[in-house]
Amino acid sequence: MTANTITSTTENPPGRSRLIAAAVVAMLLASVVAVAIAPTLMPDSYSVVEHSVSESAAQGLEGAWLARLGFLLLGFAVLASAGIAGKRWGLWGRIAHRVYGASMIGAAAFAHMPWEDVPYDAFEDFLHSVAAYGIGFAFTAGVLIVTFRRSRNAIGARAFDWVAILAAFVIPMVMFNVTGIAGLVQRVMFGIGYLWYGMEAIRSGRARGTEAVIGAARPAPGA
Repeated sequence: MTANTITSTTENPPGRSRLIAAAVVAMLLASVVAVAIAPTLMPDSYSVVEHSVSESAAQGLEGAWLARLGFLLLGFAVLASAGIAGKRWGLWGRIAHRVYGASMIGAAAFAHMPWEDVPYDAFEDFLHSVAAYGIGFAFTAGVLIVTFRRSRNAIGARAFDWVAILAAFVIPMVMFNVTGIAGLVQRVMFGIGYLWYGMEAIRSGRARGTEAVIGAARPAPGA
């Protein structure tokens, strides 16, 4: 009876977790669209190959609001995803990804310096850099924690975890050491991050019901 109940709940997770997971995926998709379209609002001197994603949200530029909106959507999506991850991510995994979400919101609040010759606030640019470092560190640590918590049978998920971790290490080094392609390689890293969080939201929406039923189905002591 217990086994049947668990199987049934796995196939039909509770509506709340499923709705949150759907909302997370919707926010991620909206963020992708905002970040992808944002360069079209930039001056003609902006290049998606050369200039970073943060530069499309830079200070002093009229169209920067769209990229900042994309950052906000991504940050809130990750915070919501951490709320339904439960045992899948564990306490430290949830903390790491919440730091990522908060840092992404910080990156939206404090904008990058512009590449154009316009006035800007150097301290705001410094705060943006702090948020960016928080994003990179929290993502790497969070994915690493999650991959070590996965079942040994989750071969595909763990393989993609290591792709994401490797990208988080390699892409920043490429950005700093190879001139002229920072925007292109950073967009690859953003794409990997969007895909990772999207798949995790879907997995969490499905798994929360199983966790709840397993906890409820445990016999009382001495039973």
